[in-house]
Amino acid sequence: MLASFLITFREALEAALIIGIIAAYLAKMGRKDLYRYLYMGTIGAVVASTGVALLFKLIYGEFESTAEQLFEASAAFIAAVVLTYMIFWMASNSKKIKGELQEKIDVSISEGQMLGIAALSFISVFREGVETVLFLGTLAITSPLDTLLGFILGVVAVVFLSFVMFKGIHRMDVGRFFKYTSILLVLFSAGLIATGIHALNEAGVVPPVVEHVWDLNKYPSLQEGNPIGGGLKSLFGFDASPSLTEVLAYIGYWLVTGFFVYRTYRVTAASKAGEVKTYGS
Repeated sequence: MLASFLITFREALEAALIIGIIAAYLAKMGRKDLYRYLYMGTIGAVVASTGVALLFKLIYGEFESTAEQLFEASAAFIAAVVLTYMIFWMASNSKKIKGELQEKIDVSISEGQMLGIAALSFISVFREGVETVLFLGTLAITSPLDTLLGFILGVVAVVFLSFVMFKGIHRMDVGRFFKYTSILLVLFSAGLIATGIHALNEAGVVPPVVEHVWDLNKYPSLQEGNPIGGGLKSLFGFDASPSLTEVLAYIGYWLVTGFFVYRTYRVTAASKAGEVKTYGS
């Protein structure tokens, strides 16, 4: 439940931040009459995301045994790829998100293309919705009720928080929010990779090489059925008795992705500092 709550909270909060930025900018321009386009895009994205979730459930229900494990692995890898892309996208664009959104709104209004505002809100929310479906879909395979409860609590928490912070959203450092949550996303994604490899081990597609590198099942709190062990598994792909290929995949992803994310943020920060220095001189 904790994993689905955190994932839903993070993804829904990102969507809420973007919608909040658009709403605050329209209010600042005195164009609250355009809120209807914002609502139109947001509601449409929620409906479309729900459709994707139902499709995911329908497809998964058709598989059995080995095919089910292969589907689980595929879903985990696809979610990891999408998440990794978003991590790097945020690392490269986090400082420019607010300005780019406002620029697109200006263009839509000046050209009389009000549906552009609806499209902007639709794309922003639908993107987060699809990501949430992919992540929670892999969790729901093993614990559907806990995943659903975590999802509901995550949405409720974001709705409440959105009302609290809306008035000050124009002062919020969106770039910093994306930067620090990227660390958590790398952990989530590494867990998805490990989950996918574990499913392939069970399907006999990828050999474990060493079946159990270690076995921590002797500690009850770390077993999958325990809230602590189950929570760690859902959040970070923790396995009390992982195979060698699981461990190598997890560590390898962490090292490679962590290095490139760190480097991307450093390059972005250096570029920003250069722009400020040039402007100041």
